[in-house]
Amino acid sequence: MSRANVELVRGGYEEFRATGEFAEGFVSAEFVWDMSKFRGWPEQQVYEGPDGARRFLTDWLDAWEGWELEVEALHDAGEKVVAVLRQRGRSKASGLEVDMHFAQVWTVRDGKQTRMEMYADPAEAIEAAGLQQ
Repeated sequence: MSRANVELVRGGYEEFRATGEFAEGFVSAEFVWDMSKFRGWPEQQVYEGPDGARRFLTDWLDAWEGWELEVEALHDAGEKVVAVLRQRGRSKASGLEVDMHFAQVWTVRDGKQTRMEMYADPAEAIEAAGLQQ
């Protein structure tokens, strides 16, 4: 089942890349977008439901010019999948160019993503999912 979880997460990223929209069809109604593990995150910590995740993404994307997201790796951790990502863009507010790695840990249950936890450091995400680096 865990390989299927990796493919489910991959499918969500592919839909996002194709549409620019949060891939709601891949998540449960109780989905949680959790920023509390992202060291130094100053804003809202938890976004409830698909609407909350969509709101987070809309606000995030509105703040950037030329924003790109690249999936560098997907790690199978049973009911969890660790996505190591790279984002690039220019802040509309400051003009600052950003090129950074980060990670998301997705929890999958019954064929749906139920939670996403964001980490500034991919190594922290890998450890949190119980994987060795």
